[in-house]
Amino acid sequence: MSDPIRTDLADGVLTVTLARPEKKNSITQAMYSVLAEATNRARNDDAVRVILFRSEGDSFSAGNDIMDFIAISQAGGGAQMIEAPVFQFLRALADLDKPAVAAVRGRAVGIGLTLLLNCDLVVVAEDALLSVPFVNLALAPEAASSMLLPMAIGHQRAFEMFALGEAIDGPTALAWGLANRCVPSADVDATAASLAAKVALRAPNSIRKTKRLMRDAEGLWALMQREGEAFGSQMSSPEAMEAFMAFTQKRAPDFSKAG
Repeated sequence: MSDPIRTDLADGVLTVTLARPEKKNSITQAMYSVLAEATNRARNDDAVRVILFRSEGDSFSAGNDIMDFIAISQAGGGAQMIEAPVFQFLRALADLDKPAVAAVRGRAVGIGLTLLLNCDLVVVAEDALLSVPFVNLALAPEAASSMLLPMAIGHQRAFEMFALGEAIDGPTALAWGLANRCVPSADVDATAASLAAKVALRAPNSIRKTKRLMRDAEGLWALMQREGEAFGSQMSSPEAMEAFMAFTQKRAPDFSKAG
């Protein structure tokens, strides 16, 4: 079995590949640990000038591995969330002061979309489908998306995406400001790699200072922690238990009796 996360450094670009296509690149806690290590490496290694997130298969990421998260919720949920590997990755994203590029084909669900909000250049396929169905699972936003998504597309559009969980396609993502380029699926990787290579040739200290000025790293991390408390408390709620059960039973959840 191949590693579900692969990394490769060439010409200043650290490429991080989600390589679990048989599971639509859904992310486990073990994978988050590797993602955190790669993102911290990008920040601390002078040989890395840009980090590029891409995927194998027909989906960028289906989001969190639901069975992995059910196990966390059964083990205590909220009390453990801030210590979980996913938060190691989120902290690394908040602290990252080097450019991050994303190449998105297929579905980008949950963290698959909120990761993009923490990137600086995003290339999406024309047939990509982006969604943040946290409410569908009776959860709450993460990765600072409760602020970053409304900032990018406006409150009303962001609330609709959160509340209804419906997907938008690549052209819509471009029109709404979630992406820099929208190209045919076959061209996504090459386009993203080209952008990453161009940025890698720019003055590295100038790029880092520019990104630092554009982002409040401590503010983002503080928000991520507040979101984590809300997310964690929801994970062990009756609403979430019903949503998780409905997911495993392939039926619509019934929240009529959930307080």
